[in-house]
Amino acid sequence: MNVLLHTFGCKANQYDTEVVRQRLEDAGCAVVDDPGAADAAVVNSCTVTHVGEAKLRAWVRRLARRNPSIRTVVMGCAAALDDGRLAALPGVAGVVGGADAGAVARALGVAAGAEPELRRFASGSRAWLKIQDGCDEHCTFCATVLARGRGRSREPEALVREAALLAQSHAEIVLTGVHIGTYGRDCGGPPLSALVARLIERVDGVRFRLSSVEATEVDEPLVALMAQAPDRLAPHLHAPLQSGSDRVLKRMGRHWYTATAYRAAIERLAERVAPLGLGADVIAGFPGETAADHDATLRALEALPFTYLHVFPYSGREGTAAVRLGPAVESAAVRERAAELRELGAAREAAHRASRAGARADLVLESRRGGVRESVTEDYLTALLPADAAWVLGRARVAARLVARGPALWAEAA
Repeated sequence: MNVLLHTFGCKANQYDTEVVRQRLEDAGCAVVDDPGAADAAVVNSCTVTHVGEAKLRAWVRRLARRNPSIRTVVMGCAAALDDGRLAALPGVAGVVGGADAGAVARALGVAAGAEPELRRFASGSRAWLKIQDGCDEHCTFCATVLARGRGRSREPEALVREAALLAQSHAEIVLTGVHIGTYGRDCGGPPLSALVARLIERVDGVRFRLSSVEATEVDEPLVALMAQAPDRLAPHLHAPLQSGSDRVLKRMGRHWYTATAYRAAIERLAERVAPLGLGADVIAGFPGETAADHDATLRALEALPFTYLHVFPYSGREGTAAVRLGPAVESAAVRERAAELRELGAAREAAHRASRAGARADLVLESRRGGVRESVTEDYLTALLPADAAWVLGRARVAARLVARGPALWAEAA
């Protein structure tokens, strides 16, 4: 059977799709890119925004038009909350909520087999390792917890084994999940910092990176690892802020920090770690957000050394508490506030890129586009180099010197 795979959403979804790919390939299926050559498709869905779900439904419809005989299984977060609309789409043969690769295989009529550790990603020098799933918090805007359930940590030794397998094919492993800062809490296991230390000690030759982590959940051992071993734990933190207004944070249900506590946690990290890649998620136009609340968010962002921002206009999700929090912010105001936040993010990214020119960097090499190859620095910048650069010598990870050429960073032999 030829199967087409397509993923919407986060790194956790991308990991889940790779697990499905491995299960299907182990069962004798071939993964193809051409819809016309596919007998079946697996679409991993996201429910973060209504726009994302609309794109999902449109993609499934286009797939059925392109190949009327294809059988599609929709999995993931939107599938877990499906009210029948996904199941009714043309070509859909099954809807599997969540990340059950065995259930996806069975929905395609394929023997599910065992569930071994993931050995590799299909392509690329970077791989994701999902260390936990679910979340015990109840942010009023978030449907993901409704779809993925309570927090569940994976067993540490299983993660060490899987990381060792991934390290045979990949130069960087990104630790991902839904709320990874709570790793170990549900089962009395080691905290995230202890897991990272164990992975670094037991798995050689690979750089680890944290995906999204709450700022106040970054403990002293994690800060020390980034500061002292940036070649093993990338000096990069993506720490969701969402709002710089304490009033809005309370309405969001984000009770575990204030804007002041967030700032203190970031300042503690920035004092120790350099260079530091620092990003945040920010929501523009949350219900009840005033111009003063938006200004508080801008002030919070301007006070800290962010190097990029992910800005999301608020998207109401059915079943979440936020849709009951009163009238929405006018769409024009939401667009204006989001644009202002994105402008700040773009300026910070450009400034950080310029500040790194002339410095050394630890590069993990990624995709080729024409005669150019992209790479990712330890502090999460993109650096370009000629695809046929002799000094790379086929390696997936190299030390280099960064140089500015126009708005882009390029890498040269160190």
